[in-house]
Amino acid sequence: MTIRSRRETVTFRHPFRIRGVERMLPAGAYEVVTDEEAIEGLTFAAYRRVATMITVPAEGPRGTMEMLSIGSVDLANAQSADASVAND
Repeated sequence: MTIRSRRETVTFRHPFRIRGVERMLPAGAYEVVTDEEAIEGLTFAAYRRVATMITVPAEGPRGTMEMLSIGSVDLANAQSADASVAND
């Protein structure tokens, strides 16, 4: 089984919430890591998402970070909500 990780930076212009994270997160740029595994037995390369994680400021000492597991749909919903606030 082959696993690959994809990293991207997503930016929120407003404070936001993501389902599964019990606190409001501040606006800013966040690193998102998506792990995907190869689907074996196909005649072409294909991958399925197996994990999505976001790095956020940790509660507690300033400057510490933590990586939280989130749903990809929840991330997309948070991004859509942030974009709709920007258009109001």
